[in-house]
Amino acid sequence: MYSIIDIESNGAGFRKECIIDIAIFKFDGQKIVDQFISLVNPESDITPFVQKLTNITPNMVKTAPKFHELAKRVIEITQDTILIGHNIEFDYRMLRQSFERLGYVFTINTIDTIPLAKKLIPNAESYSLGKLVKSLGIPLLNAHRAEGDARATLELFKLLVSKDTKNEIIQEYHDEVNAKTYINKIRHLTQDLPHDKGFIYLHNEDGKIIFSDQVTNINKFAKKLFNSKSKKWEDIQQEVIKINFELTGTDIIAKLISNTKNRKKAEHLPFGLYFRNDGYIVEKNLLNKQQKPILKFKSFTQGVKAVRFIEKFPEFVEVENLKLKIDFKHKNLLWLGAGRKLGEKLFLIMENGKVKSYGFYDLFTQIQTLSKINKLKIDLPLSTLDLTNDLQLALLKGDFETLPLPK
Repeated sequence: MYSIIDIESNGAGFRKECIIDIAIFKFDGQKIVDQFISLVNPESDITPFVQKLTNITPNMVKTAPKFHELAKRVIEITQDTILIGHNIEFDYRMLRQSFERLGYVFTINTIDTIPLAKKLIPNAESYSLGKLVKSLGIPLLNAHRAEGDARATLELFKLLVSKDTKNEIIQEYHDEVNAKTYINKIRHLTQDLPHDKGFIYLHNEDGKIIFSDQVTNINKFAKKLFNSKSKKWEDIQQEVIKINFELTGTDIIAKLISNTKNRKKAEHLPFGLYFRNDGYIVEKNLLNKQQKPILKFKSFTQGVKAVRFIEKFPEFVEVENLKLKIDFKHKNLLWLGAGRKLGEKLFLIMENGKVKSYGFYDLFTQIQTLSKINKLKIDLPLSTLDLTNDLQLALLKGDFETLPLPK
C-alpha cells in the first residue's frame, strides 16, 4: 500500500517553513482507495515568490484548517503505507517538522521517484516533475499545487512500476534506503538537524554525551564529522546513535547559554574605536594606551563595518552623542531582541548596568510584568562574562530595544 504525497510550503527559511497545501492519494497498486486534499493555514506569511508560483494567497489560507486540525487525518491515511514523492526528502521533512511542533514523532518508509526515474528512464532530458511527465505524455494539471503535482507523481509511479517488470529496482531501492548501513545512519541522524548556530550533543546507546561543542552550523558540522577520515573521529562515528542540539541564535544568546553551562571563553578584542580629528578610526588598542576605546572589536574588518554604520547617523558626528547612546552604566533595563527561532523573542534583565538573567518568550506573549518575567528568566552565574561591548554593538545596530525594568 502506498501514499503518494505532495506538499507546498510558505517559502520560509530551512526548518522554518510551514505547509500551505497538501495532497495525499492512498494507492493499493491498482487504484486510489482514499485521498486527502486541503489548503493549510500556515499561521505565518507566504513569500511573494511562493504566491506567484502556486497562486496561493494569504486570503485563501486564512480560513483553512491549521495543521494540528489535520494531523490525525494525515496519520490515518498514511498508516501502514510507503510514502511516495518526487523529491520525497522535502515532503517527508515538512511532515516531520510539522508533527514535531505538536510534540509527535512521525516516521514512515519512503520511496523517491527521482532516483527511480533515473534508473528506469536513463535518457530523460530533465527529472524535474513538470518536464519529466510532459516528456512521458502524463498530464499535469494545476502545476505547483499539491493536488496536481501529487496526481502527476502517482501516474509517474504507475509507469515506473510497470517498467520495472521484475520488481527488482524498486525492491533494490527500498532495501537500499532501509538498510542499516553507515550511509543510512548518517542520513537518519542528520536529516532534521538545522542549519543554525547552536550546541550539538552526540549520544551513545547508553545516552551518555560522547561529544559536545558550540558550532556555527549544526547540520554542516555533523555531516562534516561523519564524513571525516581523521582517526580522532572514528570512535565517535561508530558509537553515536543520537544527536541532540540547542539553538543559540545570535552571538549574545550563545554567550549567555555558554555561561550557564560553564563554557566561558575569554574573548580577545585587540582593536578599538577611537575619535580623533573630528572622525572615527579603528586601530590596535596597544597603539594608544592613553585613550580608552569607545568600542572594542575582534577584528579590524568588524571595526571598519561599525564605523560605516555609525557614519550613517548625523547625530553621531558629535562623539558625545554616540557615547550617550551606548552608555548604560548603573541602569536597570529590560532588553528585547530576536530569539533563537521564528516567532520567539529574547529578553535580558540588566541591573546596575550588568546582565543578571535572560529568557525567551513567544512573539505574541506580553511579558512587561515582573511576575511574568520571573517565571521565564534564567539566572546567570556570578562569574558571567562581561557583555557590555556586545550589547553596545547590538544596540547601535538596532538589534535590541530597551525599556525601564518593571518593578
